[in-house]
Amino acid sequence: MKFFYSIFLLFFSWSVCAQQVKVLNKVTQEPIFGVAIYNIDKSKSVITNFRGEASLQAFADAEMIYFKHLSHVLKQTTKRKIGTSNKVYLSSNTEGLQEVVISASKFQQNKRDIPQTIVSLNASDVQFSNPQTSADLLESTGQVYMQKSQMGGGSPMIRGFSTNRLLITVDGVRMNNAIFRGGNLQNVIAIDPFSIQNTEVTLGSGSVIYGSDAIGGVMSFYTQKPQLSYTDSLLVKSNIVARYASASQEKTGHVDLNLGYKKWGFVTSASYTDFSDLKMGKYGPDDYLRPEYVETNVSGDVVMENSDPLVQKQSGYNQLNLMQKVRYEPYENLSFDLGLFYTTSSDIPRYDRLIRYRSDVLRSAEWSYGPQNWFMSNLQVTKLSSNSNLYDKIKATFAYQNFKESRMDRDFQSAIRSIKEESVDAYSFNLDLEKTINSKMQLFYGFEYVYNNVFSNGEEENIETNTIVPTVSRYPNGASWQSAAVYSSIKYKPNTKFVFQSGLRFNRVVSNADFTENNAYLNLPFTTAHNSAGALTGTAGISWSPSALIQWNVNASSAFRAPNIDDIGKVFDSEPGSVVVPNEHLKPEYAYGGELGLKLNFDDTVILDMSTYYTYLDNALVRRDYSLNGETEIMYDGELSNVQAIQNASKAWLYGFEVGLKYNISKTLALTSQYNVIGGTEEDEGGEVPIRHVAPNFGNTHITWDMNRFKLDAFANYNSELSFNQLAPSEIEKDYIYALDKNGDPYAPSWYTVNLRGQYQLHKSTSVSASVENITNQRYKTYSSGIAAAGLNVILALKYTL
Repeated sequence: MKFFYSIFLLFFSWSVCAQQVKVLNKVTQEPIFGVAIYNIDKSKSVITNFRGEASLQAFADAEMIYFKHLSHVLKQTTKRKIGTSNKVYLSSNTEGLQEVVISASKFQQNKRDIPQTIVSLNASDVQFSNPQTSADLLESTGQVYMQKSQMGGGSPMIRGFSTNRLLITVDGVRMNNAIFRGGNLQNVIAIDPFSIQNTEVTLGSGSVIYGSDAIGGVMSFYTQKPQLSYTDSLLVKSNIVARYASASQEKTGHVDLNLGYKKWGFVTSASYTDFSDLKMGKYGPDDYLRPEYVETNVSGDVVMENSDPLVQKQSGYNQLNLMQKVRYEPYENLSFDLGLFYTTSSDIPRYDRLIRYRSDVLRSAEWSYGPQNWFMSNLQVTKLSSNSNLYDKIKATFAYQNFKESRMDRDFQSAIRSIKEESVDAYSFNLDLEKTINSKMQLFYGFEYVYNNVFSNGEEENIETNTIVPTVSRYPNGASWQSAAVYSSIKYKPNTKFVFQSGLRFNRVVSNADFTENNAYLNLPFTTAHNSAGALTGTAGISWSPSALIQWNVNASSAFRAPNIDDIGKVFDSEPGSVVVPNEHLKPEYAYGGELGLKLNFDDTVILDMSTYYTYLDNALVRRDYSLNGETEIMYDGELSNVQAIQNASKAWLYGFEVGLKYNISKTLALTSQYNVIGGTEEDEGGEVPIRHVAPNFGNTHITWDMNRFKLDAFANYNSELSFNQLAPSEIEKDYIYALDKNGDPYAPSWYTVNLRGQYQLHKSTSVSASVENITNQRYKTYSSGIAAAGLNVILALKYTL
């Protein structure tokens, strides 16, 4: 009798345990919260708790059960297959060569199938790097170089291209607008790093999918998606973050809240950051010091001695980021996603302009960008399964954006403040489709329409009399820029070792501008400008893996950038003593390039990733000397200035080599390193000169230790020198931002930083991050930057998850 009783107890205990399952990450062995577990018709569903646990009592032993989580691969199994282990392991959808990327076709693809180099960061990478801005996040990849004219800045450089030759997208919507300029652009900092779910950077042309501006690369940011509960119960998840950084006295607060129902999901996110004046490093060129600054009081403008020349006076600012997203999923493969984004800042001092001298006296009493405002509303309708003969997957995206920016400057002891204000309304519609032709071939195709309307105003304010008079605006008021395009791309994968992808895109771009208002000040030889251009671009690439050890990637592509309103209609002072005026006679610039990549994978222990590339830029839009009504000099803002204009006046040749190494020393210890060699020249009045946005050779090396709840990263960033002879002519003219060599000529010194950061999971709901950056307190500037980088910087962050 006791024997049968024991058997009964054993069977009963096994049955009870079999009803409870624990879901873990396959690699980290950490429990996964919020996994939706359901049957095929979703009539039964549960969700895992903070310990990754859920009851399977409602499911039959042989019934197919699905395990779904946003950042993991969908898994299907049965309760019987789970057995007595009571554990289910999910694979992250961002692991190694099986990593999923979206930016290559607007739909998910295996990264291994893409012949181009795509750098990606997932949510855990973003959280661990703990960036202060999205510009710093891009810089952490080791393959994007970052220029900063001021603390509230971050202008990316990729493979020798920058500004309006690079494209920024947020949730698939292009951020570039009709006034994105060829000078350094800071718009990327409008994107809240706390809201980012993952980031993908396409190195090289992206024009077939994204059109104009995607010459040098595409930076794709994907923000948090609302998580649904897939049950009748409410899913509530919230994160609260507080951060402090010593070099800028940064104080940051962030909160986000996710409410998930069976078919509805909501995410609300808010971040506020306040930066004081940035303190540079102790050891480095004295040329970067800030010995004095201008202060305005009741008696006027006064030059003040800086009590600590390491503190970069008049560099601080603050910023607010808000996001609201709504997701409705009436069926498993149909979703409606609404995103609302709003970013605003305080005035942002233009630090590189505030350190200029004229006759040994600081030139400007004030020079700042006014509040930089960005709003976007974005509605996406996605259907991922269809019986249509035209498509299997379809995504329609409707978006409206509004950009507001302004510039305010006043010379030292001048009563006149110059104010330029701009606003852009940007409307866009995208239709992207995917169709599986057969088991070996997929077709991607789509349509895009973009319309921009530009409003611009100029005025001069007399601060003594408080009177305001109109003056020339930066852009022709009421100008418009529109683009329509169709594209098609095909993917052929006859086996697991070989993939061929190719595509074509045709674009039509039209710009219209009326200079009547500005002609009251400029007397241009025309009153209107109409610019129309068509562009056909293409790409073809092969990814070949003859064995598990080797993967070859070969890619050839063409790309273009059509003239925008900034090119054909801008009026501004490009540098002291020069003024840029409109030019309606412009054509698109084209880039033709190729890339060869090789990846060697030695049993996932040592992974070596190398690529080399070459790009030829034809009909390049560059700033050159010009004449206006036969005059090569005009009066602008009270100064006799050399006349310049954007022109199709150059050719350029860019080339480079990139190498990345990952060495998994053990399960917990890894070494990674990345190094980039970039070169290039452009045609200039019959000769060849260095290109402005070719960064010095740069790289980083990381040693990471990751065990259970603790992760540690010791790393170094390094950057080679650019001598005086290696600087572009336009950079030599900005000698005030550079160090001086022994001959008194400007140059960009080499530099390095040694850094340490760690993250510790104190509790299932609480984690703490700490970083010590620039431990040796180096004083340095990234190439072409007006502001020096942070010196010794201690960063502390506390995250609490509800």
